[in-house]
Parts: sequence; structure tokens; C-alpha cells
Amino acid sequence: MFRIIALRGFKGVRKGCRGGLIAKESNLSQQGNCWVSRDAQVYGDARVSGNARIQGSARVYGGATVYEDAQVYGKAQVYQWADVHWKARVCCNAQVFGAAKISGNAKVSGNARIWDFAWVCDNAWVWGNARVWAGVWLWNKSRIRGDYPCDPNAATIGMR
Repeated sequence: MFRIIALRGFKGVRKGCRGGLIAKESNLSQQGNCWVSRDAQVYGDARVSGNARIQGSARVYGGATVYEDAQVYGKAQVYQWADVHWKARVCCNAQVFGAAKISGNAKVSGNARIWDFAWVCDNAWVWGNARVWAGVWLWNKSRIRGDYPCDPNAATIGMR
């Protein structure tokens, strides 16, 4: 893993600022204003581009992509072939994986898990201990939650 250093200043990042860790140069695009902050990590074949931000102690790995103005922060993880883009946010302890997509102004937070071709988009919000999988689409102003921090009856949406 290599620690990145800003070669130029841009929105909220000064030239020479020490950033987070990446495994290889292709993990972080040199185009746009994307950034991996100090305790965050991007590795495997993951790719961060556009104006995306990876912050806190977040991890992006496997073949995941985070781009446009998306943000992944806190202790969130985005991995396997997940795709987070536009102005989407993944935060807290949330996990997005297995070819799931988070886009638009969607937010995934708390201990939520999104996977297996599920898509959370537009202004949808998934939080708490909610689980969404198996090709389910949430859009517009959908709200799915499970009581935080632990609820055995937390929302679970998927197809078997």
C-alpha cells in the first residue's frame, strides 16, 4: 500500500497534503478532484474517479467503483463489483457489495447491507440494520430502516 500526496490543491485539499492508502496507481484517477483521505484505503482492482471522496476509515476494494460526486465515509465498505456514483453517500458501518448500485442522491448508512444486484437510487435512504438484496430497486423517496443498533425484525427486502 502506498500513501498518496496531493500534487495540486483542489476543493478542500491543499497541495502536499497526505492522503490515504492505495494499492496501485490505477486505484485513484488523476482526472477530476477525487481524493482518498488519510485513514481511508482503496485496493484490489477498485477505482475512484471524478470528484468522489473516500474518507474516514472507509474501505473500497475488489472491483468496486466510486465515481462522479459520490462519497464513502465513516467505516463504510464498498467491495466486490459494487458501484457508487452520482451524489450517492455510503457511510457509518454500511456495506455495499456483490454488484449492488447506489446512485443519485441515495444514502446508505448505519449497519445497512446492500448486495446481490440491488439498486438504491434517486433520493432513497436505507439505514439501521436494514438488508436489501437480490435485484430489489429502491428509488424516489423510499425509506427502509431497521432499528439501530439491533433489531431482529429489521427490514429485510429481497427475493429468494
